[in-house]
Amino acid sequence: MTPQRVERQNSDVTIVFDAYGSEGASGVLLAHGGGQTRHSWRGTAIRLAEAGYLAVTADLRGHGESSWSPDANYDLADFAGDLRLVAEWMGAPPAFVGASLGGLSSLVAIAESDGPAPVAAALVLVDVAVHLEPAGVKRIGEFMRGHLDGFDSLDDVADAVAAYNPHRPRPTDLSGLRKNVRLGEDGRWHWHWDPRFMRDPDVDEPRTVLHMAQLEADARSLALPTLLVRGRESDLLSERGAQRFLELAPSAEFVDVGGAGHMVAGDRNDAFNDAIIGFLERVHPSSPATLDR
Repeated sequence: MTPQRVERQNSDVTIVFDAYGSEGASGVLLAHGGGQTRHSWRGTAIRLAEAGYLAVTADLRGHGESSWSPDANYDLADFAGDLRLVAEWMGAPPAFVGASLGGLSSLVAIAESDGPAPVAAALVLVDVAVHLEPAGVKRIGEFMRGHLDGFDSLDDVADAVAAYNPHRPRPTDLSGLRKNVRLGEDGRWHWHWDPRFMRDPDVDEPRTVLHMAQLEADARSLALPTLLVRGRESDLLSERGAQRFLELAPSAEFVDVGGAGHMVAGDRNDAFNDAIIGFLERVHPSSPATLDR
């Protein structure tokens, strides 16, 4: 399935996103985690399109093909504003599905919108919540900051990813890695994101440390159907962290995916897709909607 590639300007950056499925269908906006690109959602987007949805995968600012912010504006509010821009392009309010940074950016986009109309029809948070485990946060930060000077080869990239995700088989076909790295003028492979995004060692990748109190308030304010998906082997979102979120948002549903770590969609893609599509079919049916662009 070949998606439609779209570009939209939002103040200081150009946001690039792919649209899968029919224009008139109910929408699902998928936001990746920090350091990833929109291509991490391709398998899920295809499944959603086959289920009758318009699935849109966006590169967050500073990631993938979206441009880098000239002034390194990489706060949750900046990411949230970009997601609102994409949601507006989609027409009727879509469901937001966000992993890690994309999840909290989705939460902020929904809860802190100052417009009169709803931004989203539903929210799915993927292995992220307000309260995260410090050890898991530290491990992600060390991984992302440990290779800012790039890699000599794609094999080295694969080795680094395998070391971070030892329970997932190391890929034998390295072509897929090209979606997450770029070949620099120095002849080395670099992650496909602005290194200024992770320059500050005191700032975690999902940026919870900067916004804890506000994110708690955002979670309490949720009035739309919400699903929290946790990877049972995750070292970032513990069962205790998930329960604390459910205390903040008691109407939210919860799914614990066995055999998956922080990268739930990649670790157990079929189980993940079944969980979110089942939820969306109940709260955000895939019947066509009238769009006005």
